[in-house]
Amino acid sequence: MTAVTHVLPYLVAAWVFLAGCYGLATSRNLIHAVGCLSVCQAATYVLLLAVGHRDGATAPVFSDIAPGSRPVADPVVQALALTDVVVGATVTALLLALVVQVAKRHGTVDPDELSELRG
Repeated sequence: MTAVTHVLPYLVAAWVFLAGCYGLATSRNLIHAVGCLSVCQAATYVLLLAVGHRDGATAPVFSDIAPGSRPVADPVVQALALTDVVVGATVTALLLALVVQVAKRHGTVDPDELSELRG
């Protein structure tokens, strides 16, 4: 049973990523595509949480005890997860701003109707 609980977060991350990729591939709306890309990136949050998890670990604060006396969570993984959230929000905001500009210029958010962008 413990093997399943150790693999489960990785399977959840893979499932969320594949669901986002499927939505991205089948999207007929640019706003929906941006949302699906955000779902794909949410899989990285789950993956980072799975990598940084330790059973019985506490926050890495050593003001009250000596270092090495108890298991602690890895602060680097926590910092990477926080950075991932900030970068994801920034990328989503930038892409939504681009979708607004495309909608203003072309009057549609359907990628098939954007004939001026074809090569």
